[in-house]
Amino acid sequence: MTNDLTRLSAADLAAHLVSGEVSSVEATQAHLDRIGDVDTAVHAFLHVSTEDALATARDIDSRRAAGEDLHPLAGVPIAVKDVVVTKGLPTTAGSKILKDWIPPYDATLVERIRAAGLPILGKTNMDEFAMGSSTEHSAYGNTHNPWDLDRIPGGSGGGSAAAVAAYEAPLAIGTDTGGSIRQPGAVTGTVGVKPTYGGVSRYGLIAMASSLDQAGPVTRTVLDSALLHELIGGHDPRDSTSINEDLPLLVDAARQGAIGDLRGLRVGVVSELSGEGYQEGVSARFAESLDLLRSLGAEIIEVSCPHFKYALGAYYLIMPSEASSNLAKFDGMRFGLRVEPEDGPITAERVMSATRGQGFGDEVKRRIILGTYALSAGYYDAYYGSAQKVRTLIQRDFDAAFAQADVLVSPTAPTTAFKFGEKLDDPLAMYLNDVATIPANLAGVPGMSLPNGLSDDGLPVGFQILAPAKADDRLYRVGAALEAALENTWGGPLLAKAPELEVAR
Repeated sequence: MTNDLTRLSAADLAAHLVSGEVSSVEATQAHLDRIGDVDTAVHAFLHVSTEDALATARDIDSRRAAGEDLHPLAGVPIAVKDVVVTKGLPTTAGSKILKDWIPPYDATLVERIRAAGLPILGKTNMDEFAMGSSTEHSAYGNTHNPWDLDRIPGGSGGGSAAAVAAYEAPLAIGTDTGGSIRQPGAVTGTVGVKPTYGGVSRYGLIAMASSLDQAGPVTRTVLDSALLHELIGGHDPRDSTSINEDLPLLVDAARQGAIGDLRGLRVGVVSELSGEGYQEGVSARFAESLDLLRSLGAEIIEVSCPHFKYALGAYYLIMPSEASSNLAKFDGMRFGLRVEPEDGPITAERVMSATRGQGFGDEVKRRIILGTYALSAGYYDAYYGSAQKVRTLIQRDFDAAFAQADVLVSPTAPTTAFKFGEKLDDPLAMYLNDVATIPANLAGVPGMSLPNGLSDDGLPVGFQILAPAKADDRLYRVGAALEAALENTWGGPLLAKAPELEVAR
């Protein structure tokens, strides 16, 4: 029964909980057992909160038995990326500089998760301060892709994606600054959604780039993502960038989409997000998915977003500039790591230098240096200012494209998962993994990646859907329709084709 429980979607598991066939304690313990069995190999988790999760599960079982009206996902376990603060649980952002830090408060989305009664299984591994595309930049070791343990699970949220793909958690929280939910989704065969900027509160997220960061769901099905998105989304007065409007009806959109009728929908294929540089199998699966959308009644058109080719360059000026500012708080003075110089006077400047020198990894240092340079006197207008102008042009490209099409589509990532170390010494090659996902963050529009098949190397490929700001429901309608058509073609979920992980005994 344990294996059966871990293989259920969150929606199906929730239905079993409501019917009384399964208790939350049983479901939570099954996932904790699964973590114990496979996480030595996968290393998706940095911290497993066994007692906390089981205490929540017992509470939900008691309240359900008493006849309380509970949230639809009450009792369904969840994992949380370690960049999201959790009261009483370690939060490190994958960095030595926050080793053993226990936050005194919860992020808004964690408050909502706790209030709904979802047991938190633990905190997932990530590239340090969400800076990376492979989870190789974590200070606590690599996370491995469940499809092939010698390959990366994507980044920065590789831990959340790997946990869901390895059946260690039915739901997880990720964050997406330039593709850190969607790109791991593509290479692990999971569903990842970046909501509209401001659609999910950023209060309690350890910021990398405040104008780009966005938390969102990581799941195995489109419906599960809709259920989790509706739970964590909505206005938060503690976040000045939070949208003060109700969310669209995301779950309804997913259920409607699963019916498979997309007549009247215009799907725009972004010409700049395909072609040279995309793996042959990625392009082939993308073309097949377009044919499936046509078969469901969608009209497929080609759209051009000419300034997308400048998105990577603009992003790698804006993001490091904001990161340089946001990470200034980690100074060895107030919380986290403190390193004092071995000799000489102990001054604030020398403590700060020693702490940051030892506490930050190479990739974080690289981006801080780049961002500080871009913001420095004499260079601000030439670099950061110019990048913001490019950002405006990209937003205008989206406006023009959405005047022609209801949604835009592309491959999520140019390639399937690569092997550890393959791109670690070539930052530009690593950054190019996010070439298709970055434009959505620069414009603040929502995006989804869902698995759409295997490449010729037997590894999963992702299909990206983008919608206008605050039209996240379109992602779920189109995503659910394509998912249903694909699973009908495959005879079941893509993850069922993944090799079984060796269980630790």
